[in-house]
Amino acid sequence: MKKLFIALSLSFIMASCSVFQSRNPYELGMDESKFLRQNKTAVINNMEGQTKVYRVTRDDGFYILATFENGQLIKFEERELTPAWQQQRMMEQNNR
Repeated sequence: MKKLFIALSLSFIMASCSVFQSRNPYELGMDESKFLRQNKTAVINNMEGQTKVYRVTRDDGFYILATFENGQLIKFEERELTPAWQQQRMMEQNNR
């Protein structure tokens, strides 16, 4: 009985820890429709022939570019947004 209790406790602990692990919602080869269901805010960033690039804003400083070819994810990039003050400085330098 004691061994059964220990085995059940151990399996419960292992199962509960797996719930808190971060899951990567993107994997190469995933369908475009599945990606769009998971990312309602995705907008088309570029479209050339059979290739589509979607942009998804993650938070204030980062965004994701997901490239699909023939409906399959072939490339995934995470990029950082340029801060507004840095953009302003670049524009001022170009105007000089």
